[in-house]
Amino acid sequence: MQCNKNTIAGILTSMMIFFTNYGAWAQSQTAMNMNAGSAYEKADKELNAVYRKILKEYAAQPQFIKKLKVAQRLWIQLRDAELAAKYPERGSYGSVAPMCESIYLETLTKERTKFLRVWLTGIPEGDVCAGSVKSK
Repeated sequence: MQCNKNTIAGILTSMMIFFTNYGAWAQSQTAMNMNAGSAYEKADKELNAVYRKILKEYAAQPQFIKKLKVAQRLWIQLRDAELAAKYPERGSYGSVAPMCESIYLETLTKERTKFLRVWLTGIPEGDVCAGSVKSK
């Protein structure tokens, strides 16, 4: 593999983001595990806040609310299954396992939050496939 300036810069940037976000500069693994866990908890709180706002904003649409609740319960099952598939042999990944699992859960949770947020922000008027999503 040939490394050019952009590749090296990208790798260094990614490393800096990781170390900055998860506090990995000269910290113990326990501290890094805790920081990653806190980041996941923060993402989970944001997801729940968005979900509650949707339930409130769409309260007049009981059929949608019922189906959204089903979808969210299934997403939680999918999230947990994805985690189990990524790390199938719990306990065999060493002391970094809690950090890695939290990072993965945070990523999945942020993706779901972004997906759900569309029901709050809406989509452009005229999208014939909008379904239950409001128009801007």
